[in-house]
Amino acid sequence: MNARLALELQHIGCAYGARPLFRDLSLRVTAGQVLVITGANGSGKSTLIRVLCGLQRPQHGEVRWWRDGVMRAPAAANAWIGWVAPDVQLYRELTARENLQFFARVRGISRHAGGFDALLDDVGLGGRGDDRLAAYSSGMQQRLRYACALLHDPPFLLLDEPTVTLDARGVDVVARLIAARRRHGIIVIATNDPREEQVADVIIRLGQAAH
Repeated sequence: MNARLALELQHIGCAYGARPLFRDLSLRVTAGQVLVITGANGSGKSTLIRVLCGLQRPQHGEVRWWRDGVMRAPAAANAWIGWVAPDVQLYRELTARENLQFFARVRGISRHAGGFDALLDDVGLGGRGDDRLAAYSSGMQQRLRYACALLHDPPFLLLDEPTVTLDARGVDVVARLIAARRRHGIIVIATNDPREEQVADVIIRLGQAAH
């Protein structure tokens, strides 16, 4: 494997009951590329991205993550992957900084206070680290999900509906993060927003071939 980073899908298929969502998906994405998964509501976008990050097993086929010549299946690649989705649960009774501290402990990450503050600055939450999430808008909570996903500086970033609930400033923050992270990593985006397709190097339109 020559590429430092790669994502491979080999004949992936899933169904909902008797109804196929997608079948025989095969492709390869390498460092510096963005894969966008798009399609109508109910087409299987979220299912596919959950398969990629190991939250759901495919009924057919295999997903492989490669890093520096080492291959891992999604369930074993957690340390390599950052995951952002609207259903990622945060703790409303904790402050933003306390949420970051909690998720850092879960991942076994040692960070000093300044490191948490830098992450909050990166997602546009500078100065709000001591506010409890109960006082956060839905858009601010979505930004905090990005900070949590980036705690371990993952080479692979998977985003399900990445700008949901975000205002224009939040959308700009996400665009900047994607531009910065793609330079040395791989990003996967599941979306039905045509604007988010514009950053794609590879697109899967569910029911159609990747290109």
